[in-house]
Amino acid sequence: MTSPPTHASLRARRRPFTVAATLTAAVLILVSLAPASGAAALDGTSRTAKPTIVLVHGAWADASSWNGVVKRLQDDGYAVRAIANPLRSLSGDAASVKTFLETLTGPIVLVGHSYGGAVITNAATGNPDVKALVYVNAFAPDAGESATALAGPDSALSVADPTTVFDLVPATLPPTADTDLYLKRSTVLDSFASGLSSDDKAVVAATQRPATVGALNEPSGTPAWRTIPSWNLIGTRDRIIPRDVQETMAKRAGSTIVEYNAGHVGLMTDPRTVTHVIERAARASAH
Repeated sequence: MTSPPTHASLRARRRPFTVAATLTAAVLILVSLAPASGAAALDGTSRTAKPTIVLVHGAWADASSWNGVVKRLQDDGYAVRAIANPLRSLSGDAASVKTFLETLTGPIVLVGHSYGGAVITNAATGNPDVKALVYVNAFAPDAGESATALAGPDSALSVADPTTVFDLVPATLPPTADTDLYLKRSTVLDSFASGLSSDDKAVVAATQRPATVGALNEPSGTPAWRTIPSWNLIGTRDRIIPRDVQETMAKRAGSTIVEYNAGHVGLMTDPRTVTHVIERAARASAH
């Protein structure tokens, strides 16, 4: 006669079913997650990561000039780096930015304002990760050209006596390549920072970082815009790099051109438009 099952034997009999049920549930969960990635593999598509946006400031500024743009880009899910531009020499500044870019992984959209445009033109050359260049009220020089020469006779900085628009440090004349140039307060208020409030203009004048004479006059190297797609945001009220000068450089580079009603520091007075153009370049570079 068979003895009745004990509680222990009943538990032993149930255990395999419990393990099997657990494994089955796990498989079902995995299968339910699979279709999205499987479908992407089948149709050959994949979700492309957003590029890192690297912002390079110009002369008489620092990375904080990008603050309004940085916030908007971050709000839209972009990784952003607004980096220091040494403002010592064009070749040295470009080498500094180039070295920074080499620390990043994945696609990059490189953005330059003013003299920063000359820097990115050189820093991006030969870097396959830089998918787009964006010029914001910026210089886009060809080989052998300098920022000072490109500014042209209509720039507020193109004057017979530089001491009327610049403070030289040291003040010894004639200046050398290493002489630091600060904008006179009147130059900031009247020409450089147009469009800002009086209080903000005063802050720009007080916190400006100098560029050297050599940096602004050093000839550019091979331009990255020859091989990398570019966008050019032109401020129609710019008194530092006149509109027609920006337009000539943009057309030569084959840039996508956008005009906006801004002065030289449009990245501060109209960060929304600047952000829109950067994101437009980022989306286009993903295709």
